[in-house]
Amino acid sequence: MSRVVFSMGANLGDREAALRTAIAAVAPAAVSDVYETPPWGGDDEQPAYYNIAVIADDPARGPGDWLELGQRLEAEAGRVRDPERPYGPRTLDVDLIAVWDESGAVHSDEPRLQLPHPLAHLRAFVLVPWFAVDRDAELPGKGRVRDLLRDATVAADARALRRLHPIWSEHHE
Repeated sequence: MSRVVFSMGANLGDREAALRTAIAAVAPAAVSDVYETPPWGGDDEQPAYYNIAVIADDPARGPGDWLELGQRLEAEAGRVRDPERPYGPRTLDVDLIAVWDESGAVHSDEPRLQLPHPLAHLRAFVLVPWFAVDRDAELPGKGRVRDLLRDATVAADARALRRLHPIWSEHHE
């Protein structure tokens, strides 16, 4: 068995359509509501993001497979990476936050795939939607998501998030 937590976001084009297409491709076990979030990382000259958390299970996929799927979804959504703006605008951003297999949490320090995501514990736009769909969530090596949300900087960022509405419902599954 392999379980993944994705953080997905978009701030260009039809944000909801890009997110719905990505959700459908991962066959989700759980999907958070949409949260409108300000840009993160100091590149503030761009539109607000729509962010969601998605949990998916697939016994046939390993961490590399989840990464390839996320990158394929970004490419299909027209994502263009600008090395001068690493936190710049995007049609779709799919980040692997954590992966578990039959042995437990997967850890990777490869440049191509770092697990758990090295910045997830600092990002309210990752933690708030994830906590909304899994109250017992734990970020491997960092602790329970509920506790990470109490960090002063994360809590301040969380106040800027605005929960909008569900994006996925039972009839999609």
